[in-house]
Amino acid sequence: MWANNGFSISTNKDYLNLSVIHQFLSEEAYWSKGIPKETVKKAIENTTFCFGVYKGEVGREDFVQVGFARVITDLARFAYLCDVFILPDYRKLGLSKWLMDVITNHPDLKEVRRFMLATNDAHSLYSKYGFESIEHPELFMQKVRQNPYQK
Repeated sequence: MWANNGFSISTNKDYLNLSVIHQFLSEEAYWSKGIPKETVKKAIENTTFCFGVYKGEVGREDFVQVGFARVITDLARFAYLCDVFILPDYRKLGLSKWLMDVITNHPDLKEVRRFMLATNDAHSLYSKYGFESIEHPELFMQKVRQNPYQK
């Protein structure tokens, strides 16, 4: 657990508030609108590291989840950062920078060879932590199912 100015970050999945995470991802995040709660739950269960950001100290009665990030990784060669958010009422407090500092300095992630993410609007944040545009995008391929959560 990490603590800073009345906030805390934990990778203990027992503290995650699935309702908060699902609400943000399904209703506010541009990358996952309409995602079913069961899909969010399954993703969390099968992700190596989930970082919860909380107002207050985790485990105490009054702590509240205010942010989240997942890192999918083999802990050696590859990591993918996704589902990063800080709730709107808690933005501009430095929490996203602190979260990125915790993630990029995590002892199990510091030596990962390729650490990737995709963003539509936060390039300036991620570049501060060493992320840069893909040098040879022609080497990368993807398979994307369009609107998988829209029936």
